[in-house]
Amino acid sequence: MTLTETKPDDTDRSASPAHAPNRWGPKRWAVLFVAGLAMFLDALDVSMVGVALPSIGAELGLETSSLQWIVNGYILGYGGLLLLGGRMADLLGRRQVFLSALVVFGVASLVGGLVDNEGLLIASRIVKGVAAAFTAPAALSIITTTFKEGRDRNKALSIFTVFGATGYASGLIVSGLLTGINWRLTFYAPVVVVAAVIVAAFFVVPRNAERERGNIDFAGAITLTGGMLAAVYTIVTAPETGFTPTVIGTTVAALFLLSAFFIVENRLPHPLVRLSILKVKSIVRANLAALAIFGSYISFQTIVSLYLQNTLQWGPLQMALALAPAGVIVAFLSPFAGRLIDRFGTTPMIIAAMGSFVLGYAWFILRGGSPEPAYFADFLPSFLLLGLGFALGFSSVMVQATEGIDDDEQGLASGLVQTSGQIGGAVVLAIVTGLISGPVPSGIAEYRPGLYFVITVAAVGLLASASALPVRRPAVEAA
Repeated sequence: MTLTETKPDDTDRSASPAHAPNRWGPKRWAVLFVAGLAMFLDALDVSMVGVALPSIGAELGLETSSLQWIVNGYILGYGGLLLLGGRMADLLGRRQVFLSALVVFGVASLVGGLVDNEGLLIASRIVKGVAAAFTAPAALSIITTTFKEGRDRNKALSIFTVFGATGYASGLIVSGLLTGINWRLTFYAPVVVVAAVIVAAFFVVPRNAERERGNIDFAGAITLTGGMLAAVYTIVTAPETGFTPTVIGTTVAALFLLSAFFIVENRLPHPLVRLSILKVKSIVRANLAALAIFGSYISFQTIVSLYLQNTLQWGPLQMALALAPAGVIVAFLSPFAGRLIDRFGTTPMIIAAMGSFVLGYAWFILRGGSPEPAYFADFLPSFLLLGLGFALGFSSVMVQATEGIDDDEQGLASGLVQTSGQIGGAVVLAIVTGLISGPVPSGIAEYRPGLYFVITVAAVGLLASASALPVRRPAVEAA
Protein backbone atom coordinates (compact mmCIF):
# COMPACT_ATOMS: atom_id res chain seq x y z
CA MET A 1 0.00 0.00 0.00
CA THR A 2 1.52 3.33 -1.02
CA LEU A 3 1.29 6.58 0.85
CA THR A 4 -1.26 8.00 -1.56
CA GLU A 5 -3.41 4.93 -1.01
CA THR A 6 -3.24 4.96 2.80
CA LYS A 7 -6.64 4.54 4.37
CA PRO A 8 -7.55 7.62 6.40
CA ASP A 9 -8.41 7.20 10.04
CA ASP A 10 -11.54 8.50 11.74
CA THR A 11 -10.12 12.00 12.01
CA ASP A 12 -9.86 12.31 8.23
CA ARG A 13 -12.98 10.83 6.70
CA SER A 14 -13.06 13.37 3.89
CA ALA A 15 -9.91 12.43 2.05
CA SER A 16 -8.41 15.20 -0.03
CA PRO A 17 -5.55 15.30 -2.52
CA ALA A 18 -2.05 14.97 -1.10
CA HIS A 19 -1.27 18.56 -1.99
CA ALA A 20 -4.24 19.95 -0.04
CA PRO A 21 -4.09 20.17 3.76
CA ASN A 22 -6.75 18.36 5.83
CA ARG A 23 -8.22 19.54 9.08
CA TRP A 24 -6.61 17.72 11.95
CA GLY A 25 -8.83 16.35 14.65
CA PRO A 26 -7.83 16.02 18.32
CA LYS A 27 -6.63 12.46 17.74
CA ARG A 28 -4.07 13.49 15.14
CA TRP A 29 -2.82 16.38 17.26
CA ALA A 30 -2.43 13.98 20.21
CA VAL A 31 -0.43 11.49 18.11
CA LEU A 32 1.82 14.29 16.83
CA PHE A 33 2.31 15.58 20.39
CA VAL A 34 3.34 12.19 21.79
CA ALA A 35 5.68 11.44 18.86
CA GLY A 36 7.14 14.93 19.24
CA LEU A 37 7.89 14.26 22.90
CA ALA A 38 10.26 11.49 21.80
CA MET A 39 12.11 14.05 19.69
CA PHE A 40 12.04 16.45 22.66
CA LEU A 41 13.53 13.76 24.88
CA ASP A 42 16.39 12.97 22.51
CA ALA A 43 17.33 16.64 22.02
CA LEU A 44 16.98 17.26 25.77
CA ASP A 45 19.44 14.48 26.57
CA VAL A 46 22.02 15.56 23.98
CA SER A 47 22.10 19.19 25.11
CA MET A 48 22.07 18.36 28.83
CA VAL A 49 25.04 16.02 28.58
CA GLY A 50 26.92 18.48 26.36
CA VAL A 51 26.73 21.16 29.06
CA ALA A 52 27.65 18.70 31.84
CA LEU A 53 30.77 17.26 30.15
CA PRO A 54 33.36 19.51 31.87
CA SER A 55 31.81 18.82 35.30
CA ILE A 56 31.74 15.07 34.64
CA GLY A 57 35.38 15.19 33.58
CA ALA A 58 36.40 17.17 36.65
CA GLU A 59 34.72 14.78 39.12
CA LEU A 60 35.73 11.52 37.44
CA GLY A 61 39.16 12.71 36.24
CA LEU A 62 38.47 12.16 32.53
CA GLU A 63 40.39 13.70 29.63
CA THR A 64 38.86 14.87 26.37
CA SER A 65 39.43 11.52 24.67
CA SER A 66 37.43 9.80 27.43
CA LEU A 67 34.73 12.46 27.62
CA GLN A 68 33.96 12.08 23.93
CA TRP A 69 32.91 8.47 24.60
CA ILE A 70 30.12 9.75 26.86
CA VAL A 71 28.75 11.49 23.77
CA ASN A 72 29.85 8.92 21.22
CA GLY A 73 28.66 5.93 23.24
CA TYR A 74 25.14 7.29 22.96
CA ILE A 75 25.57 8.25 19.30
CA LEU A 76 26.96 4.86 18.29
CA GLY A 77 24.28 2.91 20.12
CA TYR A 78 21.74 5.23 18.53
CA GLY A 79 23.15 5.35 14.99
CA GLY A 80 24.28 1.74 14.83
CA LEU A 81 20.84 0.29 15.56
CA LEU A 82 18.52 2.93 14.10
CA LEU A 83 17.98 0.84 10.98
CA LEU A 84 17.12 -2.20 13.08
CA GLY A 85 14.79 -0.03 15.15
CA GLY A 86 13.02 1.23 12.05
CA ARG A 87 12.73 -2.27 10.62
CA MET A 88 11.35 -3.70 13.88
CA ALA A 89 8.81 -0.88 14.05
CA ASP A 90 7.58 -1.91 10.60
CA LEU A 91 7.49 -5.61 11.49
CA LEU A 92 6.47 -5.72 15.16
CA GLY A 93 4.34 -2.59 15.40
CA ARG A 94 5.32 1.02 15.98
CA ARG A 95 3.39 1.33 19.24
CA GLN A 96 4.90 -1.78 20.81
CA VAL A 97 8.46 -0.85 19.84
CA PHE A 98 7.96 2.76 20.93
CA LEU A 99 6.70 1.88 24.42
CA SER A 100 9.25 -0.87 25.11
CA ALA A 101 12.20 1.29 24.08
CA LEU A 102 11.02 4.20 26.25
CA VAL A 103 11.16 1.94 29.32
CA VAL A 104 14.76 0.93 28.54
CA PHE A 105 15.71 4.57 27.90
CA GLY A 106 14.42 5.63 31.31
CA VAL A 107 16.16 2.81 33.18
CA ALA A 108 19.50 3.47 31.42
CA SER A 109 19.28 7.17 32.24
CA LEU A 110 18.68 6.39 35.90
CA VAL A 111 21.64 3.98 36.01
CA GLY A 112 23.92 6.55 34.37
CA GLY A 113 23.28 8.98 37.21
CA LEU A 114 24.05 6.36 39.87
CA VAL A 115 27.42 4.97 38.71
CA ASP A 116 30.89 6.31 39.53
CA ASN A 117 32.90 4.19 37.11
CA GLU A 118 33.89 5.52 33.68
CA GLY A 119 33.22 2.22 31.94
CA LEU A 120 29.78 1.77 33.51
CA LEU A 121 28.85 5.36 32.68
CA ILE A 122 29.79 4.88 29.02
CA ALA A 123 27.97 1.52 28.98
CA SER A 124 24.79 3.16 30.28
CA ARG A 125 25.09 5.77 27.53
CA ILE A 126 25.41 3.05 24.89
CA VAL A 127 22.29 1.29 26.21
CA LYS A 128 20.46 4.61 26.28
CA GLY A 129 21.46 5.23 22.67
CA VAL A 130 20.24 1.75 21.71
CA ALA A 131 16.86 2.57 23.25
CA ALA A 132 16.70 5.86 21.36
CA ALA A 133 17.47 3.91 18.18
CA PHE A 134 14.06 2.27 18.56
CA THR A 135 12.02 5.25 19.81
CA ALA A 136 13.20 7.73 17.15
CA PRO A 137 12.36 5.85 13.92
CA ALA A 138 9.15 4.53 15.48
CA ALA A 139 8.10 8.10 16.34
CA LEU A 140 9.00 9.41 12.89
CA SER A 141 7.27 6.57 11.07
CA ILE A 142 4.19 7.12 13.26
CA ILE A 143 4.10 10.66 11.89
CA THR A 144 4.82 9.77 8.28
CA THR A 145 2.10 7.12 8.23
CA THR A 146 -0.42 9.30 10.07
CA PHE A 147 0.00 12.35 7.85
CA LYS A 148 -0.21 12.12 4.07
CA GLU A 149 2.71 13.09 1.86
CA GLY A 150 2.38 16.74 0.92
CA ARG A 151 1.32 19.72 2.99
CA ASP A 152 0.00 17.65 5.88
CA ARG A 153 3.27 15.81 6.35
CA ASN A 154 5.37 18.93 5.77
CA LYS A 155 3.41 20.75 8.46
CA ALA A 156 3.64 17.80 10.85
CA LEU A 157 7.40 17.47 10.40
CA SER A 158 7.91 21.19 10.92
CA ILE A 159 6.03 20.94 14.22
CA PHE A 160 8.04 17.80 15.02
CA THR A 161 11.16 19.96 14.64
CA VAL A 162 9.78 22.46 17.15
CA PHE A 163 9.74 19.70 19.78
CA GLY A 164 13.41 19.01 19.08
CA ALA A 165 14.33 22.69 19.28
CA THR A 166 12.36 23.11 22.49
CA GLY A 167 14.04 20.05 23.98
CA TYR A 168 17.47 21.31 22.98
CA ALA A 169 16.92 24.81 24.40
CA SER A 170 15.28 23.44 27.56
CA GLY A 171 18.12 20.97 28.04
CA LEU A 172 20.69 23.74 27.91
CA ILE A 173 18.97 25.82 30.56
CA VAL A 174 17.97 22.92 32.81
CA SER A 175 21.43 21.38 32.57
CA GLY A 176 23.04 24.72 33.37
CA LEU A 177 20.95 24.93 36.53
CA LEU A 178 21.28 21.28 37.55
CA THR A 179 25.00 20.94 36.77
CA GLY A 180 25.66 23.82 39.16
CA ILE A 181 24.20 21.56 41.87
CA ASN A 182 25.35 18.13 40.68
CA TRP A 183 25.86 16.80 37.15
CA ARG A 184 24.09 13.57 38.10
CA LEU A 185 20.79 15.42 38.18
CA THR A 186 21.08 15.84 34.40
CA PHE A 187 20.76 12.05 34.12
CA TYR A 188 17.79 11.85 36.49
CA ALA A 189 15.73 14.62 34.86
CA PRO A 190 14.94 12.73 31.62
CA VAL A 191 13.44 9.87 33.67
CA VAL A 192 10.52 12.14 34.62
CA VAL A 193 9.90 13.01 30.96
CA VAL A 194 10.09 9.34 29.97
CA ALA A 195 7.41 8.40 32.50
CA ALA A 196 5.06 11.09 31.17
CA VAL A 197 5.62 10.02 27.54
CA ILE A 198 4.97 6.33 28.33
CA VAL A 199 1.63 7.13 29.97
CA ALA A 200 0.55 9.39 27.10
CA ALA A 201 1.72 6.99 24.37
CA PHE A 202 -0.12 4.06 25.93
CA PHE A 203 -3.47 5.82 25.39
CA VAL A 204 -2.75 7.84 22.24
CA VAL A 205 -0.52 5.95 19.81
CA PRO A 206 -2.58 3.54 17.65
CA ARG A 207 -1.57 0.01 16.83
CA ASN A 208 -0.36 -0.77 13.32
CA ALA A 209 -3.34 -1.44 11.07
CA GLU A 210 -1.07 -3.56 8.89
CA ARG A 211 2.39 -4.94 9.47
CA GLU A 212 4.97 -5.84 6.91
CA ARG A 213 5.87 -9.49 6.67
CA GLY A 214 9.49 -10.47 6.78
CA ASN A 215 12.43 -11.41 8.96
CA ILE A 216 14.57 -9.23 11.21
CA ASP A 217 18.11 -8.82 9.91
CA PHE A 218 20.14 -9.19 13.10
CA ALA A 219 23.30 -10.00 11.10
CA GLY A 220 23.12 -6.63 9.37
CA ALA A 221 22.57 -4.82 12.67
CA ILE A 222 25.49 -6.58 14.39
CA THR A 223 27.96 -6.03 11.54
CA LEU A 224 27.01 -2.35 11.13
CA THR A 225 27.12 -1.53 14.86
CA GLY A 226 30.31 -3.54 15.49
CA GLY A 227 32.01 -2.02 12.46
CA MET A 228 31.17 1.53 13.54
CA LEU A 229 32.35 0.93 17.12
CA ALA A 230 35.66 -0.46 15.87
CA ALA A 231 36.09 2.38 13.37
CA VAL A 232 35.43 5.12 15.94
CA TYR A 233 37.73 3.45 18.49
CA THR A 234 40.49 3.41 15.87
CA ILE A 235 39.97 7.06 14.94
CA VAL A 236 40.04 8.18 18.58
CA THR A 237 42.92 5.99 19.78
CA ALA A 238 45.37 6.04 16.86
CA PRO A 239 46.44 9.72 17.25
CA GLU A 240 47.41 9.08 20.89
CA THR A 241 48.96 5.60 20.80
CA GLY A 242 49.92 5.11 17.17
CA PHE A 243 49.22 1.87 15.35
CA THR A 244 49.58 -0.54 18.24
CA PRO A 245 48.48 -4.17 17.83
CA THR A 246 45.14 -3.22 19.40
CA VAL A 247 44.57 -0.36 16.96
CA ILE A 248 45.59 -2.53 14.02
CA GLY A 249 43.14 -5.18 15.24
CA THR A 250 40.24 -2.71 15.49
CA THR A 251 41.10 -1.33 12.05
CA VAL A 252 40.94 -4.79 10.52
CA ALA A 253 37.75 -5.55 12.45
CA ALA A 254 36.12 -2.34 11.21
CA LEU A 255 36.97 -3.08 7.57
CA PHE A 256 35.83 -6.69 7.88
CA LEU A 257 32.54 -5.95 9.65
CA LEU A 258 31.53 -3.04 7.44
CA SER A 259 32.36 -5.06 4.31
CA ALA A 260 30.35 -7.95 5.73
CA PHE A 261 27.41 -5.60 6.29
CA PHE A 262 27.15 -4.73 2.59
CA ILE A 263 27.61 -8.37 1.56
CA VAL A 264 24.86 -9.50 3.95
CA GLU A 265 22.48 -6.76 2.80
CA ASN A 266 22.94 -7.76 -0.85
CA ARG A 267 22.16 -11.43 -0.22
CA LEU A 268 19.27 -11.47 2.24
CA PRO A 269 15.68 -11.51 0.95
CA HIS A 270 14.64 -9.12 3.76
CA PRO A 271 17.72 -6.99 4.50
CA LEU A 272 18.06 -4.32 7.14
CA VAL A 273 18.70 -1.84 4.32
CA ARG A 274 17.27 -2.37 0.87
CA LEU A 275 20.35 -1.00 -0.88
CA SER A 276 18.39 -0.22 -4.02
CA ILE A 277 16.80 2.64 -2.07
CA LEU A 278 20.15 4.39 -2.39
CA LYS A 279 19.63 4.59 -6.16
CA VAL A 280 17.19 7.44 -5.51
CA LYS A 281 19.42 10.52 -5.74
CA SER A 282 17.20 12.74 -3.60
CA ILE A 283 17.34 10.22 -0.74
CA VAL A 284 21.13 9.99 -1.01
CA ARG A 285 21.43 13.79 -0.90
CA ALA A 286 19.09 13.96 2.12
CA ASN A 287 21.24 11.43 3.98
CA LEU A 288 24.45 13.29 3.12
CA ALA A 289 22.88 16.53 4.38
CA ALA A 290 21.87 14.83 7.64
CA LEU A 291 25.42 13.51 8.03
CA ALA A 292 26.89 16.97 7.50
CA ILE A 293 24.42 18.77 9.78
CA PHE A 294 24.68 16.49 12.79
CA GLY A 295 28.32 15.57 12.24
CA SER A 296 29.43 19.19 12.24
CA TYR A 297 27.13 20.50 14.96
CA ILE A 298 27.64 17.79 17.60
CA SER A 299 31.40 18.31 17.31
CA PHE A 300 31.00 22.08 17.37
CA GLN A 301 28.89 21.95 20.55
CA THR A 302 31.50 19.76 22.25
CA ILE A 303 34.28 22.22 21.32
CA VAL A 304 32.24 25.22 22.46
CA SER A 305 31.35 23.56 25.78
CA LEU A 306 34.99 22.79 26.55
CA TYR A 307 36.25 26.16 25.30
CA LEU A 308 33.76 28.32 27.20
CA GLN A 309 33.89 26.38 30.47
CA ASN A 310 37.48 25.13 30.66
CA THR A 311 39.33 27.87 28.79
CA LEU A 312 37.22 30.99 29.41
CA GLN A 313 36.06 29.72 32.82
CA TRP A 314 32.37 30.30 32.18
CA GLY A 315 29.88 28.58 34.52
CA PRO A 316 27.53 25.87 33.21
CA LEU A 317 24.48 28.16 33.32
CA GLN A 318 26.32 31.00 31.60
CA MET A 319 27.42 28.64 28.85
CA ALA A 320 23.90 27.21 28.50
CA LEU A 321 22.35 30.66 28.18
CA ALA A 322 24.94 31.54 25.54
CA LEU A 323 23.83 28.63 23.31
CA ALA A 324 20.11 28.95 24.04
CA PRO A 325 19.34 31.51 21.26
CA ALA A 326 20.07 28.80 18.67
CA GLY A 327 17.29 26.65 20.10
CA VAL A 328 14.95 29.65 20.36
CA ILE A 329 15.50 30.46 16.67
CA VAL A 330 14.66 26.86 15.70
CA ALA A 331 11.53 26.81 17.89
CA PHE A 332 10.34 30.14 16.47
CA LEU A 333 10.99 29.49 12.78
CA SER A 334 10.32 25.75 12.46
CA PRO A 335 6.50 26.10 12.34
CA PHE A 336 6.95 28.05 9.09
CA ALA A 337 9.27 25.46 7.53
CA GLY A 338 6.39 23.44 6.10
CA ARG A 339 5.09 26.45 4.17
CA LEU A 340 8.55 27.26 2.88
CA ILE A 341 9.02 23.67 1.70
CA ASP A 342 5.66 23.83 -0.11
CA ARG A 343 6.73 27.02 -1.87
CA PHE A 344 10.42 26.48 -2.64
CA GLY A 345 10.93 22.71 -2.39
CA THR A 346 13.33 20.76 -0.20
CA THR A 347 16.54 21.25 -2.19
CA PRO A 348 16.70 25.09 -2.01
CA MET A 349 15.82 24.89 1.69
CA ILE A 350 18.63 22.42 2.42
CA ILE A 351 21.12 24.51 0.43
CA ALA A 352 20.13 27.61 2.42
CA ALA A 353 20.48 25.64 5.66
CA MET A 354 23.93 24.30 4.82
CA GLY A 355 25.05 27.79 3.78
CA SER A 356 23.88 29.12 7.14
CA PHE A 357 25.90 26.43 8.95
CA VAL A 358 29.04 27.28 6.98
CA LEU A 359 28.66 30.99 7.77
CA GLY A 360 28.01 30.27 11.45
CA TYR A 361 31.13 28.16 11.84
CA ALA A 362 33.18 30.69 9.87
CA TRP A 363 32.06 33.52 12.15
CA PHE A 364 33.08 31.60 15.27
CA ILE A 365 36.47 30.73 13.76
CA LEU A 366 37.15 34.34 12.78
CA ARG A 367 35.72 36.12 15.85
CA GLY A 368 35.38 33.58 18.66
CA GLY A 369 39.10 33.50 19.39
CA SER A 370 39.46 37.22 20.17
CA PRO A 371 41.70 37.96 23.17
CA GLU A 372 38.68 39.29 25.07
CA PRO A 373 35.65 38.01 23.13
CA ALA A 374 32.38 39.90 23.49
CA TYR A 375 29.34 37.64 23.47
CA PHE A 376 27.01 39.77 21.33
CA ALA A 377 29.62 40.57 18.69
CA ASP A 378 31.78 37.44 18.64
CA PHE A 379 29.54 34.51 19.68
CA LEU A 380 25.85 35.36 19.25
CA PRO A 381 25.87 35.82 15.42
CA SER A 382 27.39 32.36 15.05
CA PHE A 383 24.79 30.70 17.28
CA LEU A 384 21.92 32.50 15.51
CA LEU A 385 23.16 31.34 12.10
CA LEU A 386 23.36 27.76 13.35
CA GLY A 387 19.81 27.99 14.71
CA LEU A 388 18.65 29.29 11.33
CA GLY A 389 20.37 26.35 9.64
CA PHE A 390 18.54 23.84 11.81
CA ALA A 391 15.19 25.61 11.36
CA LEU A 392 15.50 25.51 7.56
CA GLY A 393 17.27 22.19 7.22
CA PHE A 394 15.90 19.60 9.63
CA SER A 395 12.32 19.40 8.35
CA SER A 396 13.51 19.71 4.75
CA VAL A 397 15.91 16.78 5.14
CA MET A 398 13.24 14.60 6.76
CA VAL A 399 10.69 15.41 4.04
CA GLN A 400 13.17 14.74 1.24
CA ALA A 401 14.31 11.47 2.82
CA THR A 402 10.79 10.01 3.09
CA GLU A 403 9.13 11.30 -0.10
CA GLY A 404 7.69 8.61 -2.35
CA ILE A 405 8.34 5.77 0.13
CA ASP A 406 5.63 3.16 0.78
CA ASP A 407 4.13 2.92 4.26
CA ASP A 408 5.74 -0.46 4.89
CA GLU A 409 9.22 1.11 4.39
CA GLN A 410 8.70 4.40 6.23
CA GLY A 411 10.54 2.94 9.23
CA LEU A 412 13.46 2.08 6.95
CA ALA A 413 13.56 5.51 5.31
CA SER A 414 13.26 7.43 8.57
CA GLY A 415 15.78 5.16 10.27
CA LEU A 416 18.22 5.53 7.38
CA VAL A 417 18.30 9.33 7.44
CA GLN A 418 18.61 9.42 11.23
CA THR A 419 21.37 6.80 11.05
CA SER A 420 23.27 9.01 8.64
CA GLY A 421 23.03 11.90 11.08
CA GLN A 422 24.16 9.85 14.07
CA ILE A 423 26.99 8.08 12.25
CA GLY A 424 28.10 11.46 10.95
CA GLY A 425 28.08 12.76 14.51
CA ALA A 426 30.11 9.79 15.79
CA VAL A 427 32.75 9.80 13.07
CA VAL A 428 33.22 13.59 12.89
CA LEU A 429 33.38 13.89 16.69
CA ALA A 430 35.96 11.07 16.82
CA ILE A 431 38.14 12.87 14.27
CA VAL A 432 37.70 16.25 15.97
CA THR A 433 38.57 14.70 19.34
CA GLY A 434 41.76 13.29 17.80
CA LEU A 435 42.63 16.76 16.48
CA ILE A 436 42.19 18.50 19.84
CA SER A 437 43.09 15.64 22.24
CA GLY A 438 45.76 15.93 24.90
CA PRO A 439 45.96 18.25 27.92
CA VAL A 440 43.14 20.75 28.44
CA PRO A 441 43.68 23.41 25.74
CA SER A 442 44.66 26.80 27.09
CA GLY A 443 43.38 28.89 24.17
CA ILE A 444 41.38 28.88 20.96
CA ALA A 445 44.46 27.94 18.90
CA GLU A 446 44.34 24.36 20.21
CA TYR A 447 40.72 24.05 19.11
CA ARG A 448 41.21 25.47 15.61
CA PRO A 449 42.13 22.15 13.88
CA GLY A 450 38.84 20.71 15.09
CA LEU A 451 36.92 23.82 14.03
CA TYR A 452 38.50 23.72 10.57
CA PHE A 453 37.37 20.13 10.15
CA VAL A 454 33.84 21.03 11.33
CA ILE A 455 33.47 23.78 8.72
CA THR A 456 34.90 21.46 6.05
CA VAL A 457 32.21 18.87 6.77
CA ALA A 458 29.50 21.55 6.50
CA ALA A 459 30.99 22.86 3.24
CA VAL A 460 31.00 19.36 1.73
CA GLY A 461 27.35 19.01 2.71
CA LEU A 462 26.60 22.32 1.00
CA LEU A 463 28.30 21.21 -2.21
CA ALA A 464 26.49 17.85 -2.19
CA SER A 465 23.13 19.57 -1.82
CA ALA A 466 23.95 22.17 -4.48
CA SER A 467 24.74 19.39 -6.96
CA ALA A 468 20.98 18.86 -7.32
CA LEU A 469 20.48 22.30 -8.87
CA PRO A 470 19.89 22.24 -12.64
CA VAL A 471 22.86 23.32 -14.76
CA ARG A 472 22.00 25.87 -17.41
CA ARG A 473 23.54 25.12 -20.76
CA PRO A 474 24.55 27.79 -23.23
CA ALA A 475 21.82 28.55 -25.79
CA VAL A 476 23.87 27.25 -28.75
CA GLU A 477 24.71 23.95 -26.98
CA ALA A 478 21.11 23.50 -25.91
CA ALA A 479 19.92 24.06 -29.49
